Amino acid sequence: MAQNDEFIREVDEEYRRDQLAKVWERYNGIIIAVVVLVVAGVGGWRFWQHRQQSLAQEAAVRYEEALRLSSEDKGQEAQGALETVVKEDAGTGYAMLARFRLAAELGKQNAENGASAYDALANDSAMPALWKDLARLRAAWLRLDTAEPADLRKSIEPLAAPANAWRHSARELLGLSGLKAGDMDYAGRWFDQIAADRETPSALRQRLAVYTALVAGGPVQVTQ
Repeated sequence: MAQNDEFIREVDEEYRRDQLAKVWERYNGIIIAVVVLVVAGVGGWRFWQHRQQSLAQEAAVRYEEALRLSSEDKGQEAQGALETVVKEDAGTGYAMLARFRLAAELGKQNAENGASAYDALANDSAMPALWKDLARLRAAWLRLDTAEPADLRKSIEPLAAPANAWRHSARELLGLSGLKAGDMDYAGRWFDQIAADRETPSALRQRLAVYTALVAGGPVQVTQ
């Protein structure tokens, strides 16, 4: 019985080898082509990954250099370096960061120019919603002293919602707009929300003590 089983296994293996040989003979061109494509695809993917990593590293170096120039108060050189990052690294995270930083650099020289640069970011359809909100907030900060309170509040109030990532800064800005306009009720409402939010940053809570004291003091009366 054992010999019969062994014979059957040998016949079965021989049959399989024969079938494989026939398959190879018939489809060897296709099999080779598929193997070549797979190897080429893997190689291409590896090359693309390596290239992307190299580009990201180059962008990081350019961005860090721009930040260094900015920290050394070399405004014009910093702007030029940031513009290079925006141009050469378009579509990367560093390009977006450079655009925000460039708007901040412009704002140091002229508030409205910086605000306009932030407006461009807020209106960019390719920009994620989170960063659009940040751009609107930054623009409003630069316009705090010049914009009509109603216009500023219309833009920023949606950002003060409880679920918004930028709500703390938005509420502070809205409260300050109330103080500047002498509208203590409006200012107090936003400062109360800052106080009630358990996630309010500690630095903002420290400033809040000053803000609430100003609200309690009432509008400043200007006398001749």
